[in-house]
Amino acid sequence: MGLLHAVPSHRRPVERLATVIGAERYARLRSTAAEFRAGFTGRTVWNVNSTAVGGGVAEILQALVGYVEDLDVAIRWLVIHGDADFFHITKRLHNAVHGQSDGSALGPAESDHYRRILAANAEALLELVHPGDVVLLHDPQTAGLAAPLVEAGAVVVWRSHIGVDDQNETTEAAWEFLRPYVIAAHGWVFSRRGYVPRWLTGDNLWIIPPSIDPFSAKNQDLDPGTVRAILATIGVLDGAAAAPGRFLRPDGSVGEVARTAAVVADSLPGAGDDLVIQVSRWDRLKDMGGVLHGFARHVAPDRTGYLALVGPSVAGVADDPEGAAVYRDCLAHWRSLPAAVRSRTLLVTLPLDDTDENAAMVNALQRHAGIVVQKSLAEGFGLTVAEAMWKGRPVIGSAIGGINDQIAPGTGVLLADPTDLPALGAAIRDLLADHGERTRMGSAAHAYVRDNFVGDLHLLRYAEVFSTLLAQARDGGRPGQAGSLAGPSR
Repeated sequence: MGLLHAVPSHRRPVERLATVIGAERYARLRSTAAEFRAGFTGRTVWNVNSTAVGGGVAEILQALVGYVEDLDVAIRWLVIHGDADFFHITKRLHNAVHGQSDGSALGPAESDHYRRILAANAEALLELVHPGDVVLLHDPQTAGLAAPLVEAGAVVVWRSHIGVDDQNETTEAAWEFLRPYVIAAHGWVFSRRGYVPRWLTGDNLWIIPPSIDPFSAKNQDLDPGTVRAILATIGVLDGAAAAPGRFLRPDGSVGEVARTAAVVADSLPGAGDDLVIQVSRWDRLKDMGGVLHGFARHVAPDRTGYLALVGPSVAGVADDPEGAAVYRDCLAHWRSLPAAVRSRTLLVTLPLDDTDENAAMVNALQRHAGIVVQKSLAEGFGLTVAEAMWKGRPVIGSAIGGINDQIAPGTGVLLADPTDLPALGAAIRDLLADHGERTRMGSAAHAYVRDNFVGDLHLLRYAEVFSTLLAQARDGGRPGQAGSLAGPSR
């Protein structure tokens, strides 16, 4: 397979979803899957992205691929290879699509390097993909694969998980860089309608929000004793674990949290202390430093409780070269805090050696927290919000992008301006002071996620995309090109 890495997957029993979504939704999923299989004989769905760990796209694929396998549809997941320069270019594209620029333009040299890396990956991919297969390409890192796959007879969908509602010169430049690659696909999927570039129109455009898996290691039920054991083991909670913290892996086997996190702290919270957390990549757009500053200035002087900023090991996310620099900035900020404030804040990096174990760590952290924050400056969707809401936790999030879609009235707090640190502090203080309101919000949050962001809905929407494009191919024509079709997007 050369440059490509095949990500192993495990069947996830679809029938478990019935206990969450109810009989009617479950029956619809089963009947749609049977209809789709009937027209998909001999074909394979290929998912292609840039990392198997350390991000929301990877987590979504781990769940959806497993459920599709259990529905007896042939599906595979591949990760492309790129060098440091390639991922530096795609990180700049990622930031630019979110309206953030480093002040320099992506020019011919960057475009040439992007093309060369993806041409090598395409050569390896074409050894595996057959005419009539469906290929789902995820995010800017893979857009350059669309044209060669289309030429080889595959049905190609480009799926963008990122975007920003308010376009500016920076976003326009990023989309112009991507446009020649994106328009080669047969269909396009975005998380929100506002993220679609102006030049991309037509019937083959769908809006599909992401989803959570209630039974993944990150979201499955954990009893309070298991939560405390996991947090003590990783070094976030004061005291020793009385017994190992265990969880279920996707293959049904029992896992155990044995690794420790890298924790920077002067002191640790006890089991009864209030804990506020943000779980994110160490990414400037997640604004971990802003959360730290807001807590230190506007919460710590007036309220008890702790703040933990939690992210992945900065050596473990191949497609995010900025992570180490962002973490270093947060560490320098933490060291500069007054001792009394610093003693109530933690910086935590979680190991990625075992993705299920990592997910169980995040699960325990979110379940133990009284409040979860997602103060992003830009956010394609921000699935950590839905994950925390599923666990019955109130979320304080920025009123941007997909966070708006998740935090409905009464389920959490939306910050109109993510840079307004006094407002962040006031929201945290109010919820710390009102346990009853936290409980009410958490209950409403759980119900909202169940009704809107569980995986059966995600799968049904993709079934519509693939069935539509395959029907177009059977009717004797290449599915329509960008900008060439009239009619509403879905």
